[in-house]
Amino acid sequence: MTSRGAPSGAERIADAFSSAREDGRAALMPYMMGGFPDLESSKAIAVAYADNGADLIELGVPFSDPLADGPVIHEAATRALESGTKLSDVLAICAEVSDRVPVVLMAYTNSILGIGPEAFGTRAVEAGAAGVIVPDLPLGEDESIRAALTGAGLAVVPLVAPTTLPERRAEICRIASGFVYVVSSVGTTGERSEVPTHLAELVEDVKADSEVPVAVGFGIGSPDHAATVGAIADGVIIGSKLVRIASEAGEAEAARAVAAFMSETLAALSAAGA
Repeated sequence: MTSRGAPSGAERIADAFSSAREDGRAALMPYMMGGFPDLESSKAIAVAYADNGADLIELGVPFSDPLADGPVIHEAATRALESGTKLSDVLAICAEVSDRVPVVLMAYTNSILGIGPEAFGTRAVEAGAAGVIVPDLPLGEDESIRAALTGAGLAVVPLVAPTTLPERRAEICRIASGFVYVVSSVGTTGERSEVPTHLAELVEDVKADSEVPVAVGFGIGSPDHAATVGAIADGVIIGSKLVRIASEAGEAEAARAVAAFMSETLAALSAAGA
């Protein structure tokens, strides 16, 4: 549970989106895989994100069968697991930056059930996490998991896809905490060559149903893409592109490489907002 008087995870997330809005731009939320390229460099990446404009950070818990993730993030998870990365290591990365920016964990259901939802929620909050995204926990699947995580003080962020029916979308938005994660295109994560033409209408529809901010992820591969999405959404989530940059740069240069992309993307979002 959160300490009496301390802001909840949902409140911290709301404040982050509000601060970005006051700056005249969409919130920037980079993704990283805990333990990739290795544990020390992933800590450095988290710090680089915080130093270079991240309003929130999405921190992946490596899992052996990440159904929602494309090849880049899947490979990062595999490498992190092969090097021995554990949940405690991911939470240590979270604790490294959670006093500076809200951290939202991305964890699959089995990673949570492995220690139990209550224990997972307690340990996540102790590490300073503000929220959690569980991509394979659809609304109505096992609400006891969502209740346990919420009870611990975490915002449980739901996902909405282009294929989500309007009635279902409205139900998802009603229970949303922190923000609604809009999946920009059907399929797994990965860079796309262009922003989908349907995205503006989808974001508009989700905003009409939601009382919390709406952030878009999946497929954003350049600062220009981020600026385009930032013009219609409250937040922009960038995953595969940053993981690939870290992978290609290697352990020693990963933090510096992602920092450069972050700075360029923040400038693009600010220019779009202006």
